Amino acid sequence: MSSRNKLLPFLSVLAFLLVLFAFVRMLFFTPVEQTMGLVQKVFYFHMSAAWVGMLAFLAAAVFGLLYLSRRDMKWDTLTAASVEVGLLFTVICILSGMIWARPIWNTWWTWDPRLTTVTIMAFTYIAFILLRRGVDNPTRRARFSAVYALIGFISVPLTFFSARLLRTIHPVVFGGGETDMNLNPQMLATLFISLAAFTILYVALLLQRARLMAQHDELNQQLAATDGSYDWGE
Repeated sequence: MSSRNKLLPFLSVLAFLLVLFAFVRMLFFTPVEQTMGLVQKVFYFHMSAAWVGMLAFLAAAVFGLLYLSRRDMKWDTLTAASVEVGLLFTVICILSGMIWARPIWNTWWTWDPRLTTVTIMAFTYIAFILLRRGVDNPTRRARFSAVYALIGFISVPLTFFSARLLRTIHPVVFGGGETDMNLNPQMLATLFISLAAFTILYVALLLQRARLMAQHDELNQQLAATDGSYDWGE
């Protein structure tokens, strides 16, 4: 068993405990925001999911660059795995944002610059997954994925800076001027704990997904070696 596989159970348990701790702290030990009330507590997981989604897409771009420079298929596996995990957290970010927006903005969705750019980012990486599945040759697929991950990353800073550079009703946690959220020390502590918990959860999911992808590719290679002569219906 590889050292990475030995690390997986530890990371998985640690991530579960930290997310549980962050949830309990958010629910019972973090003060209620005076203006927005209880629904503001969604913010801690909403921002953490947004952070991990962008982190995962950054990691995918780095893995893609490493594949282009080294031509090692493990970097292609990590690129694809990071995109999938990042897309999962981006969807969580969007859904939790809708839950938060409904009582505050009186609507589930509005085409605010931040919401528009995060939607563009999500569809950029959905296209990555769909197009990747359309390429059968492993080397060509890996090269395509690496280049796409690098180009697609443009959507990430576009999303991050949209609420800072464009007129928006979306709150900004740090450096947003008039739209800056005012968090007291307890709220900040909960936010940072949640960010750490979700980051470790991302690493655990990344390694698990990469392991499953590697096993799937190995199985496909074994099936290809038999020329598909085995009849699975028998």
